[in-house]
Amino acid sequence: MRSNAALAPLSAKVSQGKALTILAIGSSSTEGIGASARDKTYPARLQALLGKAWPKSQVEIVNAGIGGETAPQTLIRLKTALTARPYDLVIWQVGTNDAVKGGDLDAFKAMVGEGISLVREAGPALAILDPQFFPSVRDPQRYGRYVEAVGEVARREAVPVFGRYDAMREWHRSDAEAFKAALWTDGFHMSDAGYDCLARDMANAMVGMAAPARPVVAASR
Repeated sequence: MRSNAALAPLSAKVSQGKALTILAIGSSSTEGIGASARDKTYPARLQALLGKAWPKSQVEIVNAGIGGETAPQTLIRLKTALTARPYDLVIWQVGTNDAVKGGDLDAFKAMVGEGISLVREAGPALAILDPQFFPSVRDPQRYGRYVEAVGEVARREAVPVFGRYDAMREWHRSDAEAFKAALWTDGFHMSDAGYDCLARDMANAMVGMAAPARPVVAASR
């Protein structure tokens, strides 16, 4: 997780053994396109892993992913979700479809900033999940600019980022053949193996920022 910002509200609740409610919102990576079953999506796997790491706290992760959405569309739903019930943490997966489709990069940055402000005003802690890496991207330079934009806005606002793009790109560089197992048959969406690896990386990052906790077993690559 890129950022020195601690998820203080989660740390306090975990230390007291209180229940945690997390909103996972975004597009297909959150919904779980490419997963063989609902319990193979990253939010479901993350919930299971955090439940083991924090056995005294009941962890619920609400999956609010809708495939194909861009940041403006997700932002509308985020506003509604934050008024529907209280959350301790929002994990906002953002940027992939915006990067693929292109558009006004400055407008995209402003949209990410608006989403950050919206969550902060509502009260939950916030972490961002940046776009995935996939080798067949048609315009890698444009895609990379969107990934950088997510990181830039998050750094400016001191929001933790789950650096999925860098982790997946490094995995591909080190072992391209093994990396294929992380992607679905379309070469774009993640597979069961990819979602599980993502969830483990995210769980380890969260466990490292909120104590007490039991170690989460790292995924093999």
